[in-house]
Amino acid sequence: ATPASPSSSLVRFDCPASSTTTMANVLAPKEEDIQKMLSAQVHIGTRNADSMMEDYIWRRRQDGIHIINIGKTWEKLMLAARVLTAIENPQDIIAISARPYGQRAVLKFAQYTGAASIAGRFTPGTFTNQITKQFREPRILVVTDPRTDSQAVKEASYVNLPVIALCDSDSPLAHVDVAIPANNKGKFSIGLLYWLLAREILRMRGTVARHAPWDVPVDLFFYRDPDELEKADEAQAGFQAEAAEGHWATAGAGAEAAAPKADAPATGFEAAPTPGFG
Repeated sequence: ATPASPSSSLVRFDCPASSTTTMANVLAPKEEDIQKMLSAQVHIGTRNADSMMEDYIWRRRQDGIHIINIGKTWEKLMLAARVLTAIENPQDIIAISARPYGQRAVLKFAQYTGAASIAGRFTPGTFTNQITKQFREPRILVVTDPRTDSQAVKEASYVNLPVIALCDSDSPLAHVDVAIPANNKGKFSIGLLYWLLAREILRMRGTVARHAPWDVPVDLFFYRDPDELEKADEAQAGFQAEAAEGHWATAGAGAEAAAPKADAPATGFEAAPTPGFG
């Protein structure tokens, strides 16, 4: 009998089918996760499509909008979570977003996973120029939009940094290692994707139980307009003032009702005349 070649023994995996099925079932999306992704319009692309993104596009609507395959979005989310979980020091992960809709999501992602973040303008030379004050040497990047954050992606290619990116149907995939096909232009879509990624990382680390829901609401990852915040604060202040006025009015009415009333003068009693009058 001919001995087995070393290459065949290297590619052989002796694992039971049941364990593979169990692993697939554990990472499979739940119905509520798919509903959240659909309601946040994660699957809605743009009218343009990059040739490298054709594998992730399901079809094109009558109005020209490309629909992204949401099953592949979930698969790439799980792959990105496994890659990020393999980083020993969470501070070696940098999440970047120059797009305003993703800045709050990036900060919350960094807060809950322990990663670093760059929200706002990316300073050129952050990864390549050691003289700059903001010089950093991460091990991996998470980018909200490869086109908006093109400077960070370009510098990452200079220093051999792997890049995970949220890619729309028209996003360029140059120097992107893990592309998560999704809508990266809507505030709800960006916030939900970072929330799902942070939750899966914590689950793989064992920090959060997989069978229990995560106690962090997804609303914390959504972009909030400053004007809307001011209006909400004014409405809240007005409501509190009205509640305080109502409370004092109720308290005053109760005090009047509880106060003892003076007795009326007895019948047949006449007051003595004041001297000098009448």
